[in-house]
Amino acid sequence: MEYLYAILPWILIFGIFWFFLIRPQQKQKKEHQDMLDKLSVGDQIVTIGGIKGKVVKIRDNNVRIRVSSNVDIDFIKSAISKVKEKSKDSQDNSEKED
Repeated sequence: MEYLYAILPWILIFGIFWFFLIRPQQKQKKEHQDMLDKLSVGDQIVTIGGIKGKVVKIRDNNVRIRVSSNVDIDFIKSAISKVKEKSKDSQDNSEKED
């Protein structure tokens, strides 16, 4: 019985850490991966480094972004922080699916 009382605080601490730290981080990672999977040509995005641009081409794990006229930069997909605006084509497709 004494062992149970000795282990119980550690189990409680792990439960609190899991609930407040690990679980939200896993949820955020899943949402980011879903966003990357739904990425399509024409989306307005922001990279982790703060570069804003429009997706021009998507190949496997690489994304080509147009930051200015005739200026394209290649990025790894995971370097995309968020999608500011979905392209009209992808919005139309998602409305048709619903």
